Amino acid sequence: MTETAPLTIRLNAADNVIVARAKIGVGTDIPGEGVTAAEPIPAGHKIATAPIAAGEAIRKYNQIIGFAPADIAAGAHVHTQNCEFRPFERDYAFGADTRPTDFVPEAERASFRGIVRSDGRIATRNYIGVLTTVNCSATAAKHIARAFEGDALADYPNVDGVVAFTHGTGCAMAMDGEGFALLQRLMWGYARHPNMAGILLVGLGCESNQIKFLLDAYGLEEGPAFRYMNIQDTGGTRATVEAGVRVIREMLPEANKVERQDVPAANLTVALQCGGSDAYSGITANPALGAAADLVVRHGGTAILAETPEIYGAEHLLTRRAVSREVGEKLIERIRWWEDYTARNGGSMDNNPSPGNKAGGLTTILEKSLGAAAKGGTTNLTGVYKYAEPVTEKGFAFMDSPGYDPASITGQVASGANLVCFTTGRGSAFGFKPSPSIKLATNTPMYQRLEEDMDLNCGDILDKGVSVGEMGERIFRLFLAVASGDQSKSEALGLGDNEFVPWVIGAVM
Repeated sequence: MTETAPLTIRLNAADNVIVARAKIGVGTDIPGEGVTAAEPIPAGHKIATAPIAAGEAIRKYNQIIGFAPADIAAGAHVHTQNCEFRPFERDYAFGADTRPTDFVPEAERASFRGIVRSDGRIATRNYIGVLTTVNCSATAAKHIARAFEGDALADYPNVDGVVAFTHGTGCAMAMDGEGFALLQRLMWGYARHPNMAGILLVGLGCESNQIKFLLDAYGLEEGPAFRYMNIQDTGGTRATVEAGVRVIREMLPEANKVERQDVPAANLTVALQCGGSDAYSGITANPALGAAADLVVRHGGTAILAETPEIYGAEHLLTRRAVSREVGEKLIERIRWWEDYTARNGGSMDNNPSPGNKAGGLTTILEKSLGAAAKGGTTNLTGVYKYAEPVTEKGFAFMDSPGYDPASITGQVASGANLVCFTTGRGSAFGFKPSPSIKLATNTPMYQRLEEDMDLNCGDILDKGVSVGEMGERIFRLFLAVASGDQSKSEALGLGDNEFVPWVIGAVM
């Protein structure tokens, strides 16, 4: 921050709090606000600009972020000690803010260097995956993938790697419930993902999540790029590893034949994510990612927002953009499901933000959600999907998921995302195979500490006066470059092997 930069950020004239850009000491006069800091205010935290009476709403972004449990004086630090979550009515106004999308004329649309599969699907990466049905086959799958580390793929330069997708579920679960259907849907999404040149499905043999069930449910048939085996029939772990390595070796020559070619940006499907958020997330990186998401949509592509608990309290801003009442009602149905889900498990929707989020200045789930929803940009909401359901409508979509980033992105990739963009204010160490992950820093100090992990510094919005729109353009250009094969920082660091985390719901028996 320069010496002449404002001390605080006012996000809306109707707000009764402002945000400190840097640490503010007691007795500091806040220019333009007519208020003096009554106590130390950490960077990113909120200051009351007027007295707030007990029970009165606390407003940021001209939206409710919480309520005062007791009187708050002007100049006070507003945070967890005096701002609390309470339910309140939202006006869903289905479709009230929809408008025609300003599509870029086809002749002027951007392109990237993608991989065209034989069935016309477009990939941004070219992996072979070893996908497990159950925890019991995880070790075998990892050993198969490890056989292709180091120089093992030197003769196959067009193959990005062999990845083991392992998890801790697949057995001791109800075989006709929501959780089982979710897992099957997820596995089918990975088996058919365009970034997969080939899939080897490895099971144990006696698990609930039988290979045959998946094949029957989705009409999958064995072929050169899709093979399966289980440990009990193959002859044990060692024999399965040896057989699996042979199968992958058979897949490699065909997988290596791909060549990148120019394809329209309409083939981008971007997972929009945030993690390790801070108070700047909703001011810099998330709105900038929203501007980039708008560009993806305007160029004919798809952007997928997720993390249902992290749009809670901001869902009314999305329903206003729904293309139909039916689409808006689907989102509210998911909100009600989550309210019931948390209640029956003795939790609260305000369990989020995390301790790290709170240290960064976020106080309630309402405040966090308003910032997180900004990733979705401004275009119409064209569809709402359950976890790992294929996203079939172009444009801006929402997919139901938990707020836990690995589980959420696992679902988005199963839904078809071939690119991931992840904003962070605290500095999340994150990547995601098979879809490359781009990370955006919300603030300059964190970017400078973790520059090797961050692809772009959105702190320039505050520190250098870069507009949100211009930053969105930079992000969009980065999408095109990474989709064309440029390594993201996460890829260069080797991140992305450990983030495959299916969402587990229902009874484990």
